[in-house]
Amino acid sequence: MTEPQALTLVQLNRIIGKALSRPDLSEVWVMAEMSDARLSRGHCYMELIDKDLDTGEVKARIKGVIWASAFARISADFALATGRNLASGMKVMVRGTVNYHSAYGISFIISDIDPSYTVGEVERRRREILMRLQKEGVADLNRTLEWPRVPWRIAVISAPNAAGYGDFIHQLYHNASHLRFHTRLFTAAMQGADTAPSVIAALDAIATDIDSWDCVVIIRGGGATSDLVSFDDYMLAANIAQFPIPVIVGIGHERDVTVLDYVANMRVKTPTAAAQWLISQGEAALQHLRSIGTLLLQSVTDLTAHAMRQLAYMESALSTAPAAAIERADARCRRAAITLAGAVSRTTSVQSARLDATAEALKIASTRAVERARMLLGSRAEMLEALSPQAVLARGFTITRRADGTAVRRSSELSHGTEIITTFADGTSSSVIQYTNN
Repeated sequence: MTEPQALTLVQLNRIIGKALSRPDLSEVWVMAEMSDARLSRGHCYMELIDKDLDTGEVKARIKGVIWASAFARISADFALATGRNLASGMKVMVRGTVNYHSAYGISFIISDIDPSYTVGEVERRRREILMRLQKEGVADLNRTLEWPRVPWRIAVISAPNAAGYGDFIHQLYHNASHLRFHTRLFTAAMQGADTAPSVIAALDAIATDIDSWDCVVIIRGGGATSDLVSFDDYMLAANIAQFPIPVIVGIGHERDVTVLDYVANMRVKTPTAAAQWLISQGEAALQHLRSIGTLLLQSVTDLTAHAMRQLAYMESALSTAPAAAIERADARCRRAAITLAGAVSRTTSVQSARLDATAEALKIASTRAVERARMLLGSRAEMLEALSPQAVLARGFTITRRADGTAVRRSSELSHGTEIITTFADGTSSSVIQYTNN
């Protein structure tokens, strides 16, 4: 059995090197994410990786190198276009050539970078965060909070020794209007991987005593623009968007924008600008109070002047006022007496005429009443005379009585031998009953 012919490692590497020396692997554009980027002797070393969008798992990787001869130009052009320095975590589109070294293996030698691709990726990521917050209905919560009239209790989130924090405090406490503010620093890392977690922790600490604060100020002074990538974080943006008191964000420079600028209540360009805005709110309230004081003083002055004029008038009128009042009262009394006399005279005349008329009417009425009574009595007398027993007897009737004087009304009341007395119009006669016919 013959032994297989073996290649030396150098021979194998030469074969691989020849295989990779293809024209289609030279000066090609590749999209990837930079990882573990570092500088050494002017050269920039990194890993170019490609991740699964859903799981984040690395699907491919290759070493990348930018030689010092090209790095100064490439990094300067990239920073000018994007405002950021090349750093790990960035999505980049790079042009380069596949290289194989027998000792260091395969690498990708980068000759150029397209900054517009990175700018687009950063903006795309920012839009994704904002769209997610909008979908969750929280993107505008902090932006719509109302400010207290004078926000003077201020919770500050910043690095403790940052120049921006010092500028903010100096500006705030040395204002020309001598306004007094109460501040407290809640420390946080303002660059690097710990930025978002430490700022969220500071917000949580403020929230435990939320009633003690009017607003939150998140500030960071100057520095590398690439450091602002840490602020384009979903969890940090969500915390600020839902924070229960207004948040001011002042990080980076005026041209720098992060996702926090879209969800915070207010965005200012520098820490000093944040202090100036707070001072302006206090000065506006102070001016309002001054205006109220001026109006109050003017009102009091006007009222006092009016009262003084009234007092002077009363003092001048006091010497003549009693006599004038007595004269006016006397005149009123005289007019009242004249009016009363006229009224009494008129009333008396009317009542006298009314009494005369009543007396005449009573006289006529009484005469008529007496005449009517006389006529009535006469007619009743004639009637009584016509109905009297004597008149009845004169018409031929008689009255029969027993001897004891009782009147006999029926024949059945008489019996044989009864003595009766008969009364006529001109006299009486006595009789004895012999018989009766009933």
